[in-house]
Amino acid sequence: MRALLALSLLTTPALADEIWVTNEKDDTVSVIDVETLEVIQTYETGERPRGITFSKDFSRLYICASDSDTVQVMDPTTGKILHELPSGEDPEQFVLHPNDRHLYIANEDDAITTVVDTETREVIAQINVGIEPEGMAVSPDGKIAITTSETTNMAHWIDTDTQQLFANTLVDSRPRHAEFIKDGSELWVSAEIGGTISVFDVETQAETTKIDFEVDGVHPDRVQPVGFEMTEGDTHAFVALGPSNHVAVVNAATYEVEDYILVGRRVWHMDFNADRSLLFTTNGVSGDVTVIDVAERRALKSIKVGRFPWGAAFRPTD
Repeated sequence: MRALLALSLLTTPALADEIWVTNEKDDTVSVIDVETLEVIQTYETGERPRGITFSKDFSRLYICASDSDTVQVMDPTTGKILHELPSGEDPEQFVLHPNDRHLYIANEDDAITTVVDTETREVIAQINVGIEPEGMAVSPDGKIAITTSETTNMAHWIDTDTQQLFANTLVDSRPRHAEFIKDGSELWVSAEIGGTISVFDVETQAETTKIDFEVDGVHPDRVQPVGFEMTEGDTHAFVALGPSNHVAVVNAATYEVEDYILVGRRVWHMDFNADRSLLFTTNGVSGDVTVIDVAERRALKSIKVGRFPWGAAFRPTD
């Protein structure tokens, strides 16, 4: 019996970390094995899934099912939808507060940000913001939430204690994504049509600099920054440049673009593996995910997923 048990332990494959990808045209999520770089599972979701994030312990997956007007909660071990959360109309992106309980959700059709308690499954606030809100971010200390509105061209600053706006700052045309970096001292906001990233001092809400992009051989109208992620220590940002089919590498200290990496068609969003040595980008038009070697700044492989992959989220399985 002991020999059989030992053999079983030796032959049982170790679980590998995963990247989960929403496919908005297929109404599915694809699960990529980080070790083999292959799709190992596909699960059905609500209509037009976009934003995706995990709870802190990775036991629950939250999915913005935009055309179903709901946030779905999935058990990632089984792929079963456990329940749905009230989200407001057309949830695009969301962000989970550091308390692991409150979801801040951008409702594009309603021009509001909805705050949902994931435990009681109740709406605790609805905050009027600009027209066509999409991007969402929350500061590391949880005191500030940000909503970006695509048509109003603003970043809206929300006090999470009062659930009230305390500032509105202009950005360039069609802001899509926002991130707090450097321990929450800076806010970066990408402007898709403006072709820039605006950098704000969080304490004053003042814009301190603006990052521009220029890809050789690509018309400026096609250089459209959308999602971005920071490397360890926030030293560099990897920025998806939409229909230019490139990812930019930006030095976060100098704000200079150091490199451009060719990926799939219309790159949207991305996420890292556990040690941030690999970056996985979602390429909507080509229906695949590009795997980037972060140190070498080069594409390693394209992984076919569903139609129009949009969001990406890392999940450890150890």
